Amino acid sequence: MQQKLRMICICSCGFSRSNIFHHHIGEIRDPMLCLRRACIKPGDSMGLCTLLVSGYLRAHNLSVNQLVHVSGAGDFQLGQIDILKDPCPVSERKNSDVMDSDDNQIQIIDTFVPDPLNQEPLLVENIPDPLAGEQTWPTEAEMEEAYESNKQRKVVKRKLPRGTSEYQAAWIVDDTDDEGDDSQNDNPDGAGMVIDEKDHSEHDSDSSDIDAVSHFTEKFDQETIGGSEMGDDENLTKEQIEEDIKRIKESNADDEEFPDEVETPLDVPARKRFAKYRGLKSFRTSSWDPKESLPPEYARIFAFDKFTRTQKHVLAKRAELDEESSKDCARIGSYVMLHVKNVPTDVASKLCHPSRRLPVVVSGLLEHESKISVLHFSIKKHDSYEAPIRSKEPLIFNVGFRQFTARPLFSSDNINCNKHKMERFLHHGRFSIASVYAPISFPPVPLIVLKNIDGQQPVIAAVGTLKSVDPDQIILKKIVLTGYPQRVSKLKAMVRYMFHHPEDVRWFKPVELWTKHGKRGRIKETVGTHGSMKCIFNS
Repeated sequence: MQQKLRMICICSCGFSRSNIFHHHIGEIRDPMLCLRRACIKPGDSMGLCTLLVSGYLRAHNLSVNQLVHVSGAGDFQLGQIDILKDPCPVSERKNSDVMDSDDNQIQIIDTFVPDPLNQEPLLVENIPDPLAGEQTWPTEAEMEEAYESNKQRKVVKRKLPRGTSEYQAAWIVDDTDDEGDDSQNDNPDGAGMVIDEKDHSEHDSDSSDIDAVSHFTEKFDQETIGGSEMGDDENLTKEQIEEDIKRIKESNADDEEFPDEVETPLDVPARKRFAKYRGLKSFRTSSWDPKESLPPEYARIFAFDKFTRTQKHVLAKRAELDEESSKDCARIGSYVMLHVKNVPTDVASKLCHPSRRLPVVVSGLLEHESKISVLHFSIKKHDSYEAPIRSKEPLIFNVGFRQFTARPLFSSDNINCNKHKMERFLHHGRFSIASVYAPISFPPVPLIVLKNIDGQQPVIAAVGTLKSVDPDQIILKKIVLTGYPQRVSKLKAMVRYMFHHPEDVRWFKPVELWTKHGKRGRIKETVGTHGSMKCIFNS
C-alpha cells in the first residue's frame, strides 16, 4: 500500500475591512430607555439633526457625558438630558384617568448639560502615527557592541564519524551545533522557502544509523532510473498526470483524516502559489511575531495592554456611578428626555416615522465600547441549520444590544497554544473561534448569528458568546503538500507529484518531510524535469 509524504506550510491570515458596522436593535445590557415619544430637532450641520427621545430609564444610571447607542442608528453623544415630570406616577390614585392629562404640556424638573472636559469622545477608529514604524540607523555604540559580540563568538568544530558527508552530518543533533542545518549549503544563492530554525525536532541517532545512511546512500546513488517506472514521467501529458493523481488519491482516500491537504497546481509554480507560506518545525512551539506583515490599516483599530484589567476598571466606574448621586447623572426609574445630537436626518426620520411599529431603544455605552477592535467569539453551529457556513461569509451578528454584519474568520480553539489554525468551514458538533472587526464589548456577552436567505427571513445559523478582545491573536492558515513514493530503498524514496517543477523542489528543500506514521525526512535532490525528487528519512 502506498503511503503519502507530507510537507506542512503555514501563512498568516488577515481580515477584510469590509465587515464593519451595520447596527440594528438587539439585546439590552446597559442603561435602557423605554420609549414613549421621539421627535426631530433640526441641527446646525447639513444632513444632521438632534433626536429627542423621551421615556423611562431602566437598569442603570445614565450620565450626560456618556455615549449612547440608538437601535437602528449607531453610537452618538448626548447634547442634554431633561428630567421630566412623570406622566404616569406610581402613586397616582386608581380612580384617576391618566389619559385625561394634557400630553402636550411638558414640565421639566431638572436639566443636565455635558462637561466638555469630561464628556467621552465619539471615537470609532484610531488615528495612527505615520512615523511610528520608522526604521532608525544604529548608533556608533550599538555598532561597536555588535562588533565585539561577533568577535567573541567561538567557532566550535564538530567531531563526525569517518566518511560522513555534510548532508549526513545535519542529522546528528548536537547542543553546540547552532548552524547544523544544511539549507545554506543546499541553497548557496539564498533562494529557498523561509523556515523556522529556532525549534529543532528530536531524532535518535547513533553510529549504526550513520553507517546505514552512508551505505544505502552510496548504493542508491549508483542506481539508474532510466528503465524504471519513474522514467515514464518524462513523456506524460498534463491530462495523464491529472488522471494518475486522481487514481492514486482514490486508492489512498484519507482526505477527511488530513483536511489541510491542498493540490499543487500544474499551471502555476508552487514557489509562487505558496510564496506567503513558511515551514514550521512545530505549530505549537515555533515562534511567530503577531506584529509581522500587518497592513497599515491595522493601526486604526484599538488594542489594550491588559484587556481584563481595563474591563475591571470600567466596570468599577460603572458601579461607582450607580452608587453615587452625581450632578450630571439621571437616576434609575426617572422619566427623561434625551437630546441625541448629530444623528443623520434620514435615519432619524425612519425612527420617528408613524408607520414604525418597533420600539426605539437607547442604550448607554460603557467606556471604550464605541471603539473598533478585533473580537473573538466562541461559536457553535446551530443544530437546525444544515447548510455549510464558509469562512469570510457575510453573517448577521447579534451581540448584546448591537447588531451588525461581519465576515468572520473561523479558527480552531487551541488552549495550550498561542497560534490558532484557520478553518475553512464551521463544523457541526464542536466550538470554533469566530474573529471579526466590531465595536468593543466586555464579556460575557451572548451571541446569535443569523444568515440571510434569498427571499426568506434570516434564520439562526450559530450561537455563542464573546470570548476575548485581542488584535494580537495569531491565526495561521495551514496547508499540507503531499507526494507519493514510487520506489523505496530502506531509508530512501523516490517521490513524485508533490511538485511539478525542479525549481519548486529546490525552493522547498529546507522544509522537513513527514509520513503518516511519523517518520521524518528531507529532500536530497531533484530528479528529472517534472518535479520528482529523491528523499532520505530518519528510519
